[in-house]
Amino acid sequence: MLHIRHLGAATCALAFAASLALPAIAQDGLKEGMVLNQQTWQLAEGMLPPEILKHYREGDYINPVVAWPDDKYTWPEDFLAATKENEGKYDIGDKGQIVEKATGKQPQYVLGFPFPTIDESDPNAGLKVIWNFFYRTWYFGNSKNESQVNWVNRKALERRTDVEASFRYFDGVPVDDREENPMNLLNQFLTVVKTPVDLNGTAALSWRYRDPAQRDSSWSFVPALRRVRAVSPANRSDGFLGSDMSQDDGPFFDGKAEDFEWKLKGSKNMLRLVDPLSLQGKSEQEWLPSGGWRAQWPDLAFIGYMDEKWQGVPWASATGALAVRPHWIVEAVPKDKYYLYGKMELYIDKVTFQGSWNSKYSWKGELLNTYQVMAFNPAQLTRPDGTKDYVQGSTMAYQCAENIKRDQATVAGIKSSPRSGFDSNVQFEDNYFEMSSLNRFGK
Repeated sequence: MLHIRHLGAATCALAFAASLALPAIAQDGLKEGMVLNQQTWQLAEGMLPPEILKHYREGDYINPVVAWPDDKYTWPEDFLAATKENEGKYDIGDKGQIVEKATGKQPQYVLGFPFPTIDESDPNAGLKVIWNFFYRTWYFGNSKNESQVNWVNRKALERRTDVEASFRYFDGVPVDDREENPMNLLNQFLTVVKTPVDLNGTAALSWRYRDPAQRDSSWSFVPALRRVRAVSPANRSDGFLGSDMSQDDGPFFDGKAEDFEWKLKGSKNMLRLVDPLSLQGKSEQEWLPSGGWRAQWPDLAFIGYMDEKWQGVPWASATGALAVRPHWIVEAVPKDKYYLYGKMELYIDKVTFQGSWNSKYSWKGELLNTYQVMAFNPAQLTRPDGTKDYVQGSTMAYQCAENIKRDQATVAGIKSSPRSGFDSNVQFEDNYFEMSSLNRFGK
């Protein structure tokens, strides 16, 4: 079991407030400085998905409440300027793709939110929300992350793997970071399993195309077979390595937008998980000699099972906080009837377009899985040569896919070790995302 090794006084307060503070229910609602727990959960009724609120009611989740005003966000200057220029410029095509209003054609590149204004009466409003989510996500560019993937039941950690996940983006990134794109790609993704021994060398590669009608290309390398095999894109909804987390989960949602029917269900103020240290501006980054930024995280017991003093469910976020934010509620129904889930309900911040909760249902309408992620406030940095950069600004992370039926979860997004790399704005070799890499990195 991991333990907290070094904490400043302020960080200690955040880490332990949830387990030690049990305030009485306030008469005038949920306030900053309170703790949402088994004694105060009623204050969050209507502000969380029912399956998440249940965890607070039953003492599974315990998190302090912090303030995140709508106007507190570090907007990248070029992203903000491009968003203003995009007003009225784009529309939705007949296949769900973004098109230019002037030409009816798909643009070669978009920077900023393609749809700065969302009209709730627009039949394409839900799809416009998800495109804004994607372009906010892609802006922060290429990354390479050494992360844990943890199988957790109600009592303890069952199994852990360590993976190296690399992402390359061709659209939505700052102008100076754009790469040549002869294959008309949106992005590429490569993940390689490092531990345990029985999974070491398992690798997966995926290419996503800008053409709305072209399905993803996906391949995998299984050490026992010593061969690269093509994988159906329909399998992206299946559990990764048998876990409760799928490839289409990604940072929040990573399915191809055109593969779903979208509907805006409404909007409301809701609670969401946030990185409290990021909101305080305590994000630290190191410039790498090869280029790019490496996040320097505090050494904390981020997840419940990591802290022997934790009193909630083992997969809970032990150091995260909750903040009230305005949310869009969007419904996604897959066009592929072989997709694992028949409907998803996604909750997305109306201001920043960061995802928060994703409730997934069977084709018969039964809740099966809920995906929970944490939000950060971006940080502005300056490279040694004076170039200005923006990064996610994280000091922790939380990506949790909870299996409702089996009462278990898979948690990812945590560094493999305090010294592991969570690197952004990185550059890859030209052939890094080729199929040959599966043989090179696979064992």
